[in-house]
Amino acid sequence: MNRYPLWKNLLIGLVLLWGLIYTLPNFYGEVPAVQVSSGKATLKLDSGAVMKRVEESLGKAGLQHDGLFADLTSVRARFRDTDTQLKAKDAIEKAFNPDPTDPSYVVALNLLSASPQWLTSIHALPMYLGLDLRGGVHFLLQVDMKGAVTKRLDATAGDLRSLLRDKNVRHAGISRDGQSVVVKFREAEAQSRARAVIMAANNDLQLTEGQDGADFKLTATLSPLAQKSIQESALKQNITTLHNRINELGVAEPVIQQQGLDRIVVQLPGVQDVAKAKDILGRTATLEIRMVDDTPGALEAAVGGALPAGTEIYNDRDGRPILVKKQVVLTGDRLTDAQPGFDGQNHEPAVHLTLDSAGARIFKDVTRENINKRMAILLIEKGKGEVVTAPVIRSEIGGGRVQISGKMTSEEATDTALLLRAGSLAAPMEIIEERTIGPSLGAENISKGFHSTLWGFVAIAIFMCAYYVLFGFVSVLALASNLLLLIALLSLLQATLTLPGIAAIALTLGMAIDANVLINERIREELRNGATPQAAIHAGYDRAFDTILDSNVTTLIAGIALLVFGSGPVRGFAVVHCLGILTSMFSAILVSRGLVNLIYGKKRKLDKLAIGQVWKPGL
Repeated sequence: MNRYPLWKNLLIGLVLLWGLIYTLPNFYGEVPAVQVSSGKATLKLDSGAVMKRVEESLGKAGLQHDGLFADLTSVRARFRDTDTQLKAKDAIEKAFNPDPTDPSYVVALNLLSASPQWLTSIHALPMYLGLDLRGGVHFLLQVDMKGAVTKRLDATAGDLRSLLRDKNVRHAGISRDGQSVVVKFREAEAQSRARAVIMAANNDLQLTEGQDGADFKLTATLSPLAQKSIQESALKQNITTLHNRINELGVAEPVIQQQGLDRIVVQLPGVQDVAKAKDILGRTATLEIRMVDDTPGALEAAVGGALPAGTEIYNDRDGRPILVKKQVVLTGDRLTDAQPGFDGQNHEPAVHLTLDSAGARIFKDVTRENINKRMAILLIEKGKGEVVTAPVIRSEIGGGRVQISGKMTSEEATDTALLLRAGSLAAPMEIIEERTIGPSLGAENISKGFHSTLWGFVAIAIFMCAYYVLFGFVSVLALASNLLLLIALLSLLQATLTLPGIAAIALTLGMAIDANVLINERIREELRNGATPQAAIHAGYDRAFDTILDSNVTTLIAGIALLVFGSGPVRGFAVVHCLGILTSMFSAILVSRGLVNLIYGKKRKLDKLAIGQVWKPGL
């Protein structure tokens, strides 16, 4: 009656062993590390070569590392203490960035888990700790929404100029005046024609007719719906760009989210180098399209120091020099989209670009006049430029759809599209609030959270053992397994633990023991009604199950609501809360019953249960 089959006992044992293994990394703590990542969007990180250079630079400086680790975007060296970490950072910085004014790599201080290699190899990693527990930096960024609208209006002015020229509508000048675009005409007929043409081509503009002395004019303003769309799009692109930049710092679980209508919150847990973080967040990048100067002997002369007039020399992604003209054909402002794909003729990887109307006209004219010549696409960062690609123009390209192809892999096409699409911010931003939380404060928060959970667990254990005796001890073991499995799940999912998360763990302990109290009281009730001990155990677990399930499902619904509609700390609380409900169901029902079965299941003649005082009616 009260025996689990062998397979069920083994299954419970394996689950608990899994929980122990995946909980272990959280007890090893973190050690100082130095991270090397690409400092330029056009520089692809070669993990193997970078690891070799890091080892060489540390060897020359006489510094010992405690392990080198690589991923797709960075290489990290682990050290035993912060003194060695700081010396190593200086040594690696000198080796990788000989010119401090033009750094090719980001060398930043970081923290790594001190877990043994065998745990890391099975992906047993510690939980991420939030800003309040690990320390780090908090930024509040203000997005210049007016700047985003102004940028769009500048582009609109160029689009209207192209549109009216294509439709043969003569005007006396187009200019941006504040938050509107003014188009002047000599005759009223031209004004009327222009109004009809603009309204047919653009639904985002509101037109107002007027006069300026003897001239007629149309004042175009963006509709409220269009302004809102532009601002929302700018905010989303800025958040995407910030994500790409923060990846260079190797921050585990950064928080980048919208706050209000025009602000972005950035939290970087574990970041020690605040200056480096500010530098990366504030980086600006622009795209430029220029013609390549392939005049015979010009490149050799430029490399030798005799730079031809009206030209500049840049390097491509392989470090080869390319001579380009100073005149900018197009800027990234005219690019509306960039997606990876394949060439329609030879099926080679390619990048498909989409230009706005003014950009399409300019590109059509330039490509018509420069067939069989090369066109360079440059990414300018911090005043330094690099050539992303320099394809040959095979024919006139119109319609605003441009294809870049030639000797690139699918991965390179994807990377190039990402650079062109999200290389720069859609609207200017400034840091209006900066807050740094030191590791010592984070350690203090961890200590307080740990002690609150520990003493809560001890208080529950004392009460249960005193009130329910052996069954109370079994309940405490089940509660410990619940805590073990909860931490293992959070570690496996690489969730971020914050102070609200610790509060959720403490709450989970209190709620989890409730199921065991229901079971124990149900067993007592069966004993009071005259059932035998074995029958009381069986009925107690079976009949308490429905009540436990109902109470946990209703609590889970509330937790899911917090998860769906909450944000920030509320979501962190909800994640731990929901997972805790699931683990408590397993531990309270399966683990505790498995232990009770092991203790009492083999005893055929059982006179009494160690479950505390059973008060019977009439006694």
